[in-house]
Amino acid sequence: MKKPKALFNWSSGKDSALALYKTLKENKFDIAYLLTSINEEYQRISMHGVHVSLLEQQASSIGFPLIKMEIPKEPSMEQYRDIMNKTMSELKSQGITYSIFGDIFLEDLRKYREDQLKAIDMEAVFPLWKKDTTNLIHEFLDLGFKTIVTCVNETYLDKSFAGRIIDEQFIADLPQNVDPCGENGEFHTFTFDGPLFKNPIKFEVGEIVKKTYPKPKTDNNESNGDYVFWFCDLISK
Repeated sequence: MKKPKALFNWSSGKDSALALYKTLKENKFDIAYLLTSINEEYQRISMHGVHVSLLEQQASSIGFPLIKMEIPKEPSMEQYRDIMNKTMSELKSQGITYSIFGDIFLEDLRKYREDQLKAIDMEAVFPLWKKDTTNLIHEFLDLGFKTIVTCVNETYLDKSFAGRIIDEQFIADLPQNVDPCGENGEFHTFTFDGPLFKNPIKFEVGEIVKKTYPKPKTDNNESNGDYVFWFCDLISK
């Protein structure tokens, strides 16, 4: 029986890697592409801060064609939706009917993805949905995956966590209010080795940079302060 064609939404991080691994093991879909959102100006993966050169190495090592969806530096929701709809409609025209994500338990995000895809008669798939995140991170490590923290949200973690390899000590060092998979946006990662890869991704750890982003204004239009993130730059070798 012919398997349905699917797109895999690849963030470069650990949740994507584990979700793709499980999808390939189940062998229910024909994965046609990896799709990654890229900041058009900086040529880096949105939120993860990883340069496109390392993303391209990942895709080559995994063995799937890569589609880079370029997003403006500060897009409006309408701009983002238009770019996404155009990209997904083009993929739908190639016979792709499923879009696979590594999300675990963000209900609003899942509904948004499902609603956007339903509008073009595509279906969302979530291989990790509602799985226990402590179990998932241990499964990830037990499988032999290796990942490095590229971004931390200072609301939850300090600068010292940026640039760390995730291992048992990292998990033990996380504050109690931080999800072990960073599913609430506490941290983001870059996966550089493991059972998906023909070859490890080679890189050097660069400087750690502080960046701030304004929080949404309150109802009375007053500033609500800034979000502070620490990014660890990874340099392709």
